[in-house]
Amino acid sequence: MKQNRLSGQLLLLALSLISFLVTANVQAQLNEWTYHQEKDRLTNLAYSFVRSPMPQRGLYDNIRLEIMCKQNTLQFVVDGNALIASQNRPFDMDYQIDQRSPVALKMKTFSDSKQRGYTDENVAVIIDDILSGQTVFVRVTTLIKKVLAGSISLSGAEGPIRRVLSDCGISELKQQKTADGYSKAQFEEDFGKLTMEQQQHVLQKLKVLMQELK
Repeated sequence: MKQNRLSGQLLLLALSLISFLVTANVQAQLNEWTYHQEKDRLTNLAYSFVRSPMPQRGLYDNIRLEIMCKQNTLQFVVDGNALIASQNRPFDMDYQIDQRSPVALKMKTFSDSKQRGYTDENVAVIIDDILSGQTVFVRVTTLIKKVLAGSISLSGAEGPIRRVLSDCGISELKQQKTADGYSKAQFEEDFGKLTMEQQQHVLQKLKVLMQELK
């Protein structure tokens, strides 16, 4: 009888520990950037992705971001947890890193989802932006013109993102920087602040420079 009581106590302790670990894992996935590996149900091929934390509850919509490596191709994914558009349909999204100028993207829903969309264009530039900031503010314009918005912390994003890049065989992003660290994203931000006349002047100089480099 005593042995049965002890076995029952050990079972309850084990169940409590499992419950605690599951709860801790769920909380981590909600509040941290997390790395995942899964298999595609159609192709049975493994792929990996990093998923963002949830925006602060009560202030924003339940938007989450993912950076995915699938068949050695990077994808930038947004999950709106709500209707965005019909399957395989385009929609507009923009993101803003810290106080920089917003960046507009053309996204497309997946063929099996109305709530998730992706782009595989200029993903390295997007990742470069994410790794250089503290927060990202995301806006998604749905098919019915509703705007979904969320502010997501970028704290702790670099480690999981680097793992996904490594899975895609990328050791370093092709960041277009000069010797003083002036990035393409910084150039685009500064360029957007110029007047039309100043922009034309800069473009003329760039055109001459590009011709000299050929």
